[in-house]
Amino acid sequence: MSDAENACKTIIMVDDDVTNLTVAMNNLMEKYNFFTAPSGSKLFSILNKVEPDLILLDVEMPGMDGFEVIKLLKSEERTASIPVVFLTGKIDPASEVQGLDMGAIDYITKPFSNELLVKRIDMHLLLEKQKKEQLRYSQNLESEVDKKTRTVFELQTTILKTIAELVERRDSVTGGHIERTQHYLRLLVGYLIKRSIYAEEILSWDIDLFIMSSQLHDVGKISIRDDILMKPGKLAAEEFDEMKKHTVFGAEIIRDIEDNTQDNDFLKYAETLTVSHHERWDGTGYPNGLTGSDIPLMGRLMAIVDVYDALTNDRPYKKAFSHEESLSIIKKGAGTQFDPALVEVFLECEKDMERVRGK
Repeated sequence: MSDAENACKTIIMVDDDVTNLTVAMNNLMEKYNFFTAPSGSKLFSILNKVEPDLILLDVEMPGMDGFEVIKLLKSEERTASIPVVFLTGKIDPASEVQGLDMGAIDYITKPFSNELLVKRIDMHLLLEKQKKEQLRYSQNLESEVDKKTRTVFELQTTILKTIAELVERRDSVTGGHIERTQHYLRLLVGYLIKRSIYAEEILSWDIDLFIMSSQLHDVGKISIRDDILMKPGKLAAEEFDEMKKHTVFGAEIIRDIEDNTQDNDFLKYAETLTVSHHERWDGTGYPNGLTGSDIPLMGRLMAIVDVYDALTNDRPYKKAFSHEESLSIIKKGAGTQFDPALVEVFLECEKDMERVRGK
């Protein structure tokens, strides 16, 4: 470091020997912004007004010794990062190890030459400067990485939402379906955790990714023919069989994406939701006819919020039901179409569901 840089550095020397302080001051005051303290208590008084770049600390002092001083320094957030160099006549290895263990960065034994002291001070000031520069660089790099990560995440989210809305528009359903079902899912998940129902499993998920992945639950509809998907009435049996395949098509689409990416929880959640949200508790659902808890919890959650949103909004084949009528239908579906425990909690949070629906 240059003399000009050193002149801006503040050093405090703590020693009960006035001669040591005087000699040090005569040799160091022209090179640094230099302060002296004859005791630990005086050091802490100075620290209320001065923030040093380095403390030179004697070990053997009456009252508060150097070990007690450094212990207090390291216990306070304001002073914990100040580098401390011990100056002492104690030359036993145990004392040196103790000092270093307590946070000192160096241990200089007395007597020492002024030239040696200056060299050691300069070395530690330079190391501290480099450490701060490295920390600043790391923080800036981390900030840039976070910024780029957020940008990529936002882009991914926008693309996924756009794809999902395009699928819904083919089905004559507004894009609001996606946002509403995401809100319903988050509400239901929150109530389940609060009630300690399926909480252990839910808390093992990345809940934000799970909610976001629900955007793709109907992505398989992109593979369904328009004359079936947009039919303004009830589907014939063979048409309904074709419509059911959207769950399988969706899972295949997501697996194709997974094959070209690294391990991705988001896609795993999306695949689970896509293939299982039309399964029914009693085993009469599709595509695999799963029953009860064999249906993934993610699919059981998606099933109930998806049906609620379908009931409370117009569809090509029906007019919207009221909130109360929809609740009645869902309640009747407990144990047949839906997981009874989920229905119970859904009915508890129905006021919040209605509020979200009305936005």
